[in-house]
Amino acid sequence: MKLEKRQPSGREKDQETVELLDKLREQLYATNISTVRQSAFHLSWMQEDGLDILREALLGDTPRRSKSAAAYGLRKMRGRMRKKAEETLIEGTTHPDRATAETCRNALLVLKKSKMAPKRPLRPAGRPGGNFEIREVPGRDRDRDRTRGRRPPQRGRRPDDHTPSSRRR
Repeated sequence: MKLEKRQPSGREKDQETVELLDKLREQLYATNISTVRQSAFHLSWMQEDGLDILREALLGDTPRRSKSAAAYGLRKMRGRMRKKAEETLIEGTTHPDRATAETCRNALLVLKKSKMAPKRPLRPAGRPGGNFEIREVPGRDRDRDRTRGRRPPQRGRRPDDHTPSSRRR
C-alpha cells in the first residue's frame, strides 16, 4: 500500500523522532500481523503523534488487519491520551464502514472487561482469611528413629570406609 507523506505536527523534537514515526506508520500497514500489532503497540506510547497515526489507520480506508491493530494500539494507550483514545473508539462505532464499526465495538467490549474489578467472595467479619491451620511439627529425635527400626547415624565414621584398620575395637 502506497502511503502519502505525513505532515509533521511540530511536536516532534528532532529528526530521529520523525523517522521513527514514519517507520512505525509504514509498519502499521505491513502484511505481517505481528509486525502490525507491534507497531500499533509502540505507537500507543507516542502520545499525540501516535494517537494521530492510529486514528488515521482506524478511521481511514485501510486493510482490516491495520484497523484491528490500530484499535489494539488505542486500547493500550496510557496516561493523558487514554480518554481521547476511548473517544476515538466510540466515534468509530458510528463509522459507515462495517469493519471499522465492528472493530471499535469489540475493542470497547475488551476495555470494559478489563476495567471491571474481579469478583471476590465475601468473608464473614469475625473469621480471619485463609484456609490453613497451624499445627505443630514433631522434631526428629533419636528415640523416634529407633522405634521405626532405623539406627541413628554414628558420629566420627564414614559409611563408605570399610577397611579393617579404620574399625574401632
